[in-house]
Amino acid sequence: MGKIIESKQILVVEDEEVIRNSLRRLLERHSYKVKTAITVQESIDKYNLDDFDVIISDLRLPGAPGTDLIKATITPVLIMTSYSSIRSAIDSMKMGAVDYIAKPFEHQELIDTVDKIIVLNSNEANHFTKQEPEPPVQGMVGSCPQMVEMFRRIRKVAQTNSTVLISGESGTGKELVAKAIHNLSGRGGDEMVSVNCAAIPESLIESELFGHEKGAFPGATSTRTGLVETADGSTLFLDQIGELPLEAQARLLRVLQESEIRKVGSVQSKKVNVRLVVATHSDLKQLVVDGSFREDLFYRINVMTLLIPPLRDRGNDILELADTILRNNCEKLGKNNLKLSDLASKAIATYSWPGNVRELENSIERAVVLTESEEIEAELFSFSSDEKPPQTKDEPEATHQSAEGLSLEEYFRHFVLDHQESLNETQLSKKLGISRKSLWERRQKYGIPRKKKS
Repeated sequence: MGKIIESKQILVVEDEEVIRNSLRRLLERHSYKVKTAITVQESIDKYNLDDFDVIISDLRLPGAPGTDLIKATITPVLIMTSYSSIRSAIDSMKMGAVDYIAKPFEHQELIDTVDKIIVLNSNEANHFTKQEPEPPVQGMVGSCPQMVEMFRRIRKVAQTNSTVLISGESGTGKELVAKAIHNLSGRGGDEMVSVNCAAIPESLIESELFGHEKGAFPGATSTRTGLVETADGSTLFLDQIGELPLEAQARLLRVLQESEIRKVGSVQSKKVNVRLVVATHSDLKQLVVDGSFREDLFYRINVMTLLIPPLRDRGNDILELADTILRNNCEKLGKNNLKLSDLASKAIATYSWPGNVRELENSIERAVVLTESEEIEAELFSFSSDEKPPQTKDEPEATHQSAEGLSLEEYFRHFVLDHQESLNETQLSKKLGISRKSLWERRQKYGIPRKKKS
């Protein structure tokens, strides 16, 4: 190797001048174009890190460690470390470094490592250049920069067996990301095993995850295979891992360290081949500080991290998602040709969506069920009382209580009572997306009299 790759750009980040200059000369002799920097901050200030093909960085640098470059770029980062810091090098790979090399190293060893990284990265790109947009992964929607980067990272981590930590607010679609990673991996032919750690009683969690032997505890009338063993050869997705009890955390750590499980009540261990993907909306670092999450487990699962952006930060993705969800609900509910009104689209685009994609899905399904016209109006959506849809020029602001969590009957009742002072029956039916006849019928059904004319 070392001759097959020409005109590739390498950034060397090293604070020791002798080593920095030596690396530059070595790489230039092998036809690489080389830039140098002394610190992480200088690298970020001086260069566009994404323009390089590989970044070679010392682990220990003035100001910030070389691993900080990993989160600052999509370019593969090769970490250099001393033999006395091999553990730190391994930890850096858990943070996303593509590889590490120990000092002092043979010149050919370094060149071979750099060549390998570039070849693998080129194959992984699958003919897409850095300037070309990353297409969405199957089952996911989005074109904002955060999601484009998310799709790139999903494809990248899917080709490894590394543990993945997915973080993000509730309702952002963490399980969807986990499924995408699984389906794109070599394990996609088998079914992914999903577990919500918060949904299993603490007294049963160890048995559910790791299985138990007959007679292991009162009520254990037969041997049970745990979910970890069920996922052997496939992917195990642990949602809300922050809710996992400490005892179960210790057992999970053994799975990651030794690739083996031991059923509750058993003295024998069994080897398993499981790819672990976990998710949380909690601050695991804070849980470690609080003593409710093991520090060693945290570093074991924090190998590859994917942060899902909240819906409010995804710009035009909101309307793109809304259209997709609307089409899916129309198909599911047997309604065709439904579309959002201009005001409804504006309301959806400007609302903060604290419940993220899950709230958007629920709101659109609700609107599809309620509407009896081909155009869905903004009033059919559930918005919190402090963030209402935009008002029309002559439309008074509604004063009713939050529609969040109301039944269809309650929502209809509140809307009619709040608006019938200012709107006639024709206007009310239009805003509700139903006919005047349907409005009258629902008034009769729910016992809502019309406002008497003065």
